[in-house]
Amino acid sequence: MLLAAQTGLDVIALTDHDTFAGITAASKMVPECGVSLVPGVEISTSHQGITAHLLAYLPDPQSPVLKELFVKTVEARQQRMREMVQRLSADFDISYPAVVEQAGSSPIGRPHLADLLVKVGYFPDRSAAFEQVLATSSKYYVHYQAPDTIEAVEQVIAAGGVPVLAHPRAGKRQRRFLSVDTIALLKEAGLFALEAFHPEQNPIEQAEVREIAKLLGLAITGSSDYHGSGKPNQLGQCLTDPEVFAEICSRGAGELVCP
Repeated sequence: MLLAAQTGLDVIALTDHDTFAGITAASKMVPECGVSLVPGVEISTSHQGITAHLLAYLPDPQSPVLKELFVKTVEARQQRMREMVQRLSADFDISYPAVVEQAGSSPIGRPHLADLLVKVGYFPDRSAAFEQVLATSSKYYVHYQAPDTIEAVEQVIAAGGVPVLAHPRAGKRQRRFLSVDTIALLKEAGLFALEAFHPEQNPIEQAEVREIAKLLGLAITGSSDYHGSGKPNQLGQCLTDPEVFAEICSRGAGELVCP
């Protein structure tokens, strides 16, 4: 939050993967920083074997629907992590307990595995670890039973949230993407927008996302996907238009935290 203020931002969204755990601490910083906070979450989903990340802005944080979803997702991620560590341990000196320690109180995920690989000295940063051994195309990658993307959109709507499909054409992350027809089904389920402006989507990919959004009548958003010092992404890199932000605020059941 302090960095957001130093960067000159007037509002920031916090969307950790499959948890609201950081929202309370961030909310307490709002008066001091003078930066408004959009509470949210990023949900790991899959449809027909294709991974997709779904942002949920301003849902009800007490929603039993989302709480149940997080429990199932976290359990699946833990099992997947055990299997990925087992594969990686053939070539890298790492262990599952070390990844758990790296994750701390956060739901365990590939970023923590990447950070461990960086810490041990195998890669210079998190991005390099992802590109070389943790991408979905890697021999070390393990799929897990993530919630179906269409059902997740419906659950976000049920929780009063505003669903946005994150980085839907980021070629650095994966080789297979949800088709336009599938995204049309997501819109029917309640999808509000596509995240067009993202550091890991090049200009051609961003243009494709904007074209899909125009075709389907979806809004477009932007996000830095800032993860701290582990990734090169910088706060304020990619922004959302004020009109779209206002629409998100009007649609969400949750409350914008203001100074």
